[in-house]
Order: sequence, then structure tokens, then C-alpha cells
Amino acid sequence: MKYKRIVISRYGGPEVLQVVEDDLPEPRSGEVRVKILRAGVAFTDILIREGLFPGTPRKPFSPGFDLVGLVDKLSAGVSSVKQGQVVASLTKFGSYAEYICLPVTELVPVPSGLDPAEAVSLVLSYVTAYQLLHRAARVKAGERILIHGAGGGVGTALLQLGKLSGLEMYGTASAGKHELVAGLGGIPIDYKKEDFVERIRSLTGDGVDVVLDPIGGLHWWRSYKTLRKGGRLVPYGASSIFTEGKLKVGLGFLTLLLMKLIPDGKKALWLFGVTGWPYSSPELCREDLRMLLTLLEQRKIKPVIAERVPLVEAARAHDLLKRAAVGGKIVLICNE
Repeated sequence: MKYKRIVISRYGGPEVLQVVEDDLPEPRSGEVRVKILRAGVAFTDILIREGLFPGTPRKPFSPGFDLVGLVDKLSAGVSSVKQGQVVASLTKFGSYAEYICLPVTELVPVPSGLDPAEAVSLVLSYVTAYQLLHRAARVKAGERILIHGAGGGVGTALLQLGKLSGLEMYGTASAGKHELVAGLGGIPIDYKKEDFVERIRSLTGDGVDVVLDPIGGLHWWRSYKTLRKGGRLVPYGASSIFTEGKLKVGLGFLTLLLMKLIPDGKKALWLFGVTGWPYSSPELCREDLRMLLTLLEQRKIKPVIAERVPLVEAARAHDLLKRAAVGGKIVLICNE
């Protein structure tokens, strides 16, 4: 039996995402085969496609950071999951496919009755958001936070989780996403037409307690300037590499190190990476995902699904994400 998957044979733009057919994989000892229902599309996938993400497998390989699917086949001796059970996994690579084989220890059971598109939105985006707020920034009720990219997958997750935590929230976004940001409890700031540093000062008087910044480069320094005494800058990405180039990103990392040395009562945290030291690990990710799935089951959170795109149109999904053309999470439909 054949199955489809997306393969990267060379680094580049969305056009390098090729659809191929392979023989169905067989699970090895300790593994299960998963029939993938939905896979998330994240900015990290773009970095992987461009060859800018560390630890990328040898080409050709399939991208895809997360999935929700059905247990399709068990290897001998596996009994902790059942065939047909819905599971989730943070794969890092390989989920842009109809099927994948994974160690059973990497799977998290998904409560029955959940929309698989909403469930897969939790695996990377909401786990990242939860850990940024509670494991890195350690926010407290009543604090003010500034969220950059507030209309994206992680941004909308931060707004929902921040509201649950009783935070006062501000979010930068393009004008077309302001209604979305406001509807989720944030005060929108148009980063294209406004200086967000000045806008934060005018709105708050003395700044915010936490800034969550995935832009990187020298943008981190501007974010740092919005903090009031005791405030924390949490850097968790460097998307500006596409507009500033690698050299400026390098200067940005140097600036981050210098900010850590400034004795002004503010703090620049280490760069956050999901599953990575010092704020996360694969085990913590699974623990946090279980908690978030419970919140979804209780309807205390509701992921914003921007668009559901067929697997074979993964290149279009990447183009939409790169252009920030939609608000919320883009999800690939791998199997119905």
C-alpha cells in the first residue's frame, strides 16, 4: 500500500515542498503507526524548509512539527495504546504525511469528540504559549504583557491563555487582525503604522511587565525598552532573519547578551525553544499538552483556525503563513 507525504530534497521557497508516494512504513519495536488526521503549520517549518533550523535531518526528509491522528498499527509488545485511539505528538519532523511511525512513549492520548484541527493547534502553538507564560515569564494575575505577532497561531494562543490568567494584554498585529486581537481580550497595536514603544508608553504610563518577542534581531532591544522595572523580555524566535539577514540577527543576539548585563532592574531571559533547556523538555511538553487538552475538552480555550489546507497543498499553506495573510493557526488535512 502506498501513502503520500511532503518531502524536502533541497532548501528554498515553498516550491521545494514536493508530494511523493512511498510504501506504507512498518512500526519497529516500541513503535506504533499513526494515520495522521491533521498536522500543524508553523513558522518553524519555514525555517526548516529554508535550512535555517538546527538538527534538520539529512535530505530528503519530511517536515512537520506536530500531529493528531489515529493509532493504525501496533508493534509487538505495545499495549499502552489501542488501535483506533486518537493521539497527538510533537514530532519536530515528519508530520506532513498521511502516515508515520513513532515511539509509543511520544504519544499523548486525545479525549474523544474533539475537533482534530483544534487539538493539533495545542501541540506546538498552545504548548509554546503556555510555557512562555508560565515556565519562562512566570506571569502573575494583573500583570501587563505585550505580545508580538498577536494575530498568529502562538499569538492567539497567548491571548486566550493570558486571559485565563488574568493578564492585561497588548498585541502588535497588522490592521486586518485587530478585530481578532481585540475579540480575544488584547489591545491591538498596528506595528506598521505605530511605534509600538511609544504606543505602549502612552497606553500604560510606565511600560509592561512581560514582552514575548518572536521577531529577533535588534527588535529585541526595542521590546526591552517597553519594560517597566521588574519586567522580563522573553525572546522565542528570530523571524526577522528573512528581512534583516543573518548578520543583523547575529548583532541582535549580541544585544540580547548585553541586555542581560544591564543593572536596571529589568531582565532579558534566555532564548526560549520548545522542548529545550532551561524552560522546557519533551516530558514537560507532554505534561502541558495533557493539561491543555483538558482545557479544550472543557471549552475553556478554543483555538482560532485560520485555514484548513489539504496536505498536497502544503506549499500554499507555507505561502499564506510567510505572508501573514491569515489570522490564527493553519492546519493541514492529511486524512479525513
